[in-house]
Amino acid sequence: MDDSGPDATAPADVAAGATDALDPELAAVVTEIEAAGVPQWSSLSVASARALEDEVFASESGPPLRAVRDLRVDGPGGDLPIRVYRPEREAPPTLVFTHGGGFTLGTLDSADDICRELADRAGALVLSVDYRLAPEHPFPAATDDAYAALAWASEHASDLGGDPDRLGVAGTSAGANLAAASAIRARNARRAAESGRATGTDSMRDPPVSLDGQFLLYPMTDRRFDRPSYEAHGNGPLLTAADVRWFWDNYLRSPVDEHNPFATVGRATDLDGLAPATVVTAGHDVLRDEGAAYASRLSEADVAVEHDHYPAMAHGFLSLTDAVSRADEAMDRLAKRVRERLS
Repeated sequence: MDDSGPDATAPADVAAGATDALDPELAAVVTEIEAAGVPQWSSLSVASARALEDEVFASESGPPLRAVRDLRVDGPGGDLPIRVYRPEREAPPTLVFTHGGGFTLGTLDSADDICRELADRAGALVLSVDYRLAPEHPFPAATDDAYAALAWASEHASDLGGDPDRLGVAGTSAGANLAAASAIRARNARRAAESGRATGTDSMRDPPVSLDGQFLLYPMTDRRFDRPSYEAHGNGPLLTAADVRWFWDNYLRSPVDEHNPFATVGRATDLDGLAPATVVTAGHDVLRDEGAAYASRLSEADVAVEHDHYPAMAHGFLSLTDAVSRADEAMDRLAKRVRERLS
């Protein structure tokens, strides 16, 4: 496992509580959000939480790109909206992105800023997926949509000016779960195609996809609430333990789904042969330890993995590059990881 860099900490140390004082610039952002009277997501109705999330996090800022275009492709539930971010470079690698929001919140607009940054800094064609949300569409709707978008990108990225032979998945929080699940499904579909079998979830069959990298940003991987990071950071900032419980309750159809590796990727028993991974975690994040544990398990399965840990950051910090210098530096580091993996 590559843990090089000023903030990189081995997963064992992260699980033991690798947390520095909250970065002063980030603390100022948190204070501003709290002063605006933003309640916990779990204290609201789903409709109200979605409206508030759009109000707080939707952004029209970001670097200019060669083109940004909204499209719809065929998905398991009908039309599947995607937003395509094309950088200036010719034939860029392709990155399929799934936003965070606990499978319950989030839109193409709320992920617009981070997608623009990734497209610009990594020089990648980014396809942002507007997957179906819970509780109206519980598991496996979101993971089916994410994989359908990946399979579509593998076949059609060249039509958009991208390179389908250099293909990765990325996501934040719950979206990182979906990206990780897509990586597992791509591996399974490839193996199945080689052996003449079909594979997928209970609602779709997966076409094989060749995947070159997965970029998991503060991933939400397991419905477990007994890790030290839940005790230390259960009250936030920016994400609470109550929020995470609420998200899982919205997403899973029954306790049985909790043991499905496409739902809780942290419980997948076979990680061998997955695409190389970059896992980003934050010291003040309630999800810190499950992200670190997943990075460690990938390494134990001989998957090439880089774990970039930021002890002074909190959940969602990569969306704050315009206000937090350390987040801006972390985005540069992530973009470098994407360029190297998809080169």
